[in-house]
Amino acid sequence: MNQRSCQSFTLIMSVPTIKLNNGVQIPAVGLGTWQSQPSEVVAAVAYALKEAGYRHIDCAWGYNNEKEVGEGIRQSGVPRSEVFITSKVWGTYHSRVEEALDETLANLGTDYLDLYLIHWPIALNPKGNHPAFPTLPNGLRDVVHSWKLSDTWKQMEALVQKGKVKTIGISNFSVKKIEEILPSAEIIPAVNQLELHPYNPQHELLAYCRSKGIVPQAYSPLGSTNSPLLKDDVVLKIAQKHTLQPSDVLLGWLVVHDIVALPKSVTPSRIASNLTGTITAIGKLDKGDIAELDGLAASGKQKRFIMPPWPVDLGFDNWTAPMPQPQPTA
Repeated sequence: MNQRSCQSFTLIMSVPTIKLNNGVQIPAVGLGTWQSQPSEVVAAVAYALKEAGYRHIDCAWGYNNEKEVGEGIRQSGVPRSEVFITSKVWGTYHSRVEEALDETLANLGTDYLDLYLIHWPIALNPKGNHPAFPTLPNGLRDVVHSWKLSDTWKQMEALVQKGKVKTIGISNFSVKKIEEILPSAEIIPAVNQLELHPYNPQHELLAYCRSKGIVPQAYSPLGSTNSPLLKDDVVLKIAQKHTLQPSDVLLGWLVVHDIVALPKSVTPSRIASNLTGTITAIGKLDKGDIAELDGLAASGKQKRFIMPPWPVDLGFDNWTAPMPQPQPTA
């Protein structure tokens, strides 16, 4: 994003927003809730909304904490109309998307979502041996290989027509998987939520998404626990240059590129600083800083942190996790 487009951001409660392809404004920083324990996420969500100024909460049925996220939203006292809520349909529900949405709406205590995503481009056996991660006798995840993602997307589109969701999108979709739904799509996905940070920038995939009007979102924007990103010498140099925290640099880099950042924390001080630091950073990072961060992966630091053992080819570059091998049966 150039200086002029940065200045053109609409500010809502000090949170910059990005315009989606259906005209909806999405807050460019949201609170991620993946791996947030139910016992902690109520207070985290309430604090983020009531005290820190967040207006975007990212959750999912697969995170197993939606009821607590909903309670946190209620405890915040912030009107539902002011909170942008995202959730995701899990793989075991690809043949019954509305049923999944109804469960999520009940969990969250709302009658609509601002954004609903296909969590992974993988349909799992809805009648398997586990509600979320069914497996085959050989130990591999029980994938319905014959299922068409375009059929999942048709159900997503129907939810928009019914008014149950305002916007629909995808998550963890490569170009290969996006092209399985676009030819028959009546609604173009508004976003694609991906693992995005300077070690995994996915420049070519993002260029493709933008060519289709799809806004990127970044989960795990700071990497993993004890992330090397926060200790990277280039990130530290830029942070020192502008009197920023390393996390500010990483989050600001995303938003400068019109990428929605979804940092996760349950610690009040970190929740607050992730938002204020991002806003500060987007006003300080210069073209040279951005270019250096853009080039980190190509300089030999390319690394993904999230690579579940799906027994399918997702079509991603740099997916280095070994494909799971069938286990011998007794």
